[in-house]
Amino acid sequence: METRSWVRDGLRAIGGGAITAGLAITNLLLLVVTLVALVLVPVPFFGLALLPWVMALVRMRTDLERRLAARAGVVIARPYQPRPERALPGGWRSFRWIVTDPATWRDLAWLVPGAVVGLALGLLAIAIPLYGVEGISLLPLWLYLSVDWYGYGFFWPIASLPEALLSVPQGVLFVALGLSAAPVLLTVNARFTRLFLAPTKAAELRLRVAQLTVTRADTVDAQAAELRRIERDLHDGAQARLVSLGMTIGLAEEMLERDPAAARRLLTEAREVSGTALLELRNLVRGIHPPVLAERGLYGAVRALAMGLPLPVAVELDLPGRPETPVESAAYFAVAEALANVVRHSRARTAQVSIRYAGGLLALGVRDDGVGGADPSRGTGLRGIQRRLAAFDGTMTVSSPPGGPTVVMMELPCVLSSPKTMPSSGTA
Repeated sequence: METRSWVRDGLRAIGGGAITAGLAITNLLLLVVTLVALVLVPVPFFGLALLPWVMALVRMRTDLERRLAARAGVVIARPYQPRPERALPGGWRSFRWIVTDPATWRDLAWLVPGAVVGLALGLLAIAIPLYGVEGISLLPLWLYLSVDWYGYGFFWPIASLPEALLSVPQGVLFVALGLSAAPVLLTVNARFTRLFLAPTKAAELRLRVAQLTVTRADTVDAQAAELRRIERDLHDGAQARLVSLGMTIGLAEEMLERDPAAARRLLTEAREVSGTALLELRNLVRGIHPPVLAERGLYGAVRALAMGLPLPVAVELDLPGRPETPVESAAYFAVAEALANVVRHSRARTAQVSIRYAGGLLALGVRDDGVGGADPSRGTGLRGIQRRLAAFDGTMTVSSPPGGPTVVMMELPCVLSSPKTMPSSGTA
């Protein structure tokens, strides 16, 4: 299984290298178009409209590079200033928004070095395994063609049958080297890209303020929605049953003397209604803060959750204490929602949950071997997790290439209190 995953990741990285090398060429085209747009800026009307349009293309290119970097495991946030209100295309506001944003000039500064590094590393990621494939193919070609001149040809000269025989194991070695090196080369390119396209300290502060503003609004909306849900569940469920229970007991009191048998039936019905109301109240409380979470902690609650799923889920824990109750509850429900997505959408055979604490961060990971393709922008489940974590200054990243695996990583800043009392791993 690990060998299959290594080959699959290597082949994807080789494909990513081809994409990186191909896209690197577009950098130079975009640079030429941008220079032309800058020269034409003094032209009335046309110049003001052209540069924002060209920079929109440049930002599309840099956003694509950020997505490629994220697939290589390097997350690069978008550093751009929000578009001002009433910034019409071709107007002065739109032009000033573009030229006064430092990220615009960082994008332009990346185009040439990004093209050179991306092209070099992308071609290298392709060339190493292709060189190995050539070495493996030399022996059958030698035997089939039976010509000596082939040995003096393309990159791998051979002049005899023993050399052709030796080319096969050497080719296998180069293929293995290429499968291992391609992901590393893409990671190096992604880290180089991050030097130019990641937000500066000032941009990070600005983005942080904007994020906190959105987070505060989302948290208020989520709390209001949660209160409405609790009120609705109480009104439609337990409250209605308690009202029915009171009416049934009142009827039983009236019939107790003249028809004891009917009163007894009514009391039996009242007992059943009270049991149903109690069950609904328990379910409501479980949706707010599961009792198993309070009793067993995060590990025990996640283990109990995993045992109820229709696929095996391995749970690993490295937690020297317990987080604060609100953080623990948010972590539990985030993992629960991620596992629910696994069951509903991934078609996975197995899943893993990891819970670790280091450097003041509670790290939660949910991994499955399903079909992949998870995208927070296309569904409410992952976006709901983001909103839940954002209320505690937490973050979520998703890696889900087509074909899988899907990895959801969540981090929550917190402090731990009580010592650990739970075991460290297990499989549900």
